[in-house]
Amino acid sequence: MNLETTQYKNFIKEIKNKIQTSQIKAHIKVNVEMLKLYWELASMIVEKQKLSSWGDGFISDISKDLQKEFPDLKGFSKRNIELMRKWYKFWIDELSIAKQVVSQIENKIFQIPWGQNIVIVTKSKSLNEANFYVNKTIENNYSRAVLVHQIESNLYQRTGKAITNFENKLPSIDSDLAIQTLKDPYCFDFLNITEKHNEKELEDALMDNMTSFLLELGQGFSFVGRQYKLDVGGSEFKIDLLFYHTKLYCYVVVELKAVDFKPEFAGKLNFYASAIDGEIKSDRDNPTIGILICKSKNDTVVEYALQGIDKPLGVSEYKLTDILPDSFKSNLPSIEQIENELKEIK
Repeated sequence: MNLETTQYKNFIKEIKNKIQTSQIKAHIKVNVEMLKLYWELASMIVEKQKLSSWGDGFISDISKDLQKEFPDLKGFSKRNIELMRKWYKFWIDELSIAKQVVSQIENKIFQIPWGQNIVIVTKSKSLNEANFYVNKTIENNYSRAVLVHQIESNLYQRTGKAITNFENKLPSIDSDLAIQTLKDPYCFDFLNITEKHNEKELEDALMDNMTSFLLELGQGFSFVGRQYKLDVGGSEFKIDLLFYHTKLYCYVVVELKAVDFKPEFAGKLNFYASAIDGEIKSDRDNPTIGILICKSKNDTVVEYALQGIDKPLGVSEYKLTDILPDSFKSNLPSIEQIENELKEIK
């Protein structure tokens, strides 16, 4: 095909006009206008290929012409134009093109950066998964690196998969959000601890990596305290970790178990949730939720254990990817050992 045709020149002129119009608006809303421009360009290219015999080769020519015409603008490489088309076709092809639905999708995808958009359509296996990560990126303001990590750790597959009794113990308006708040398993790949770790070692490691831990827990978790002391009937009890959830408007008790789930764990967690409701919770707070995170569990045993429980509880596993050899344990001093060494030096 001879690309030096009137038809091609008119097509390039049309694209150039789009770009020049967008340049004026881009000073106000850089990301949104750029993404709208990319969407329109991809739409024009896809439609032109449908209606003509032009193959993929003409994308190289478009790239050269646009880069020559707009040398100060980045984003018109052949690779990036191919990504524009892939991005556009992912949503359009999947949605079978209901205009109302497309409009809703556009409003969301234009809110996140180009890099995150490409990560989502490249790594997502379905429309639902992609839509999930678009929403999570908007909610949590994920950087590209964090988004890649969340996708590679299968956040979509893990969210809402914990075994809970929330549907029976919480109002429907709260139970759906609470269910989606929990994951199974929790991915603690940011920890470096030995295979034979205990609860204290796990808790210590999570406290040393609080930022990563809060990221894994998800948006809304506000840390209240570790080994949180409760006085109940003159006896002192300690909760492993206590949080307040700013979207569910409730306290969240988190108990850690470095062993397989046992039915009695649910009873203890139920007691802690009841104690928080009785001693700490205000009238403005919703019922306290309990989360047990254990090394492994049998789902059937968990389901039986949660039957008859009064408080809303959920049970999940945790997974570690980097395990230190047990021989490392003796080489790593505890906080107490370091403090004692410092006292001796003084």
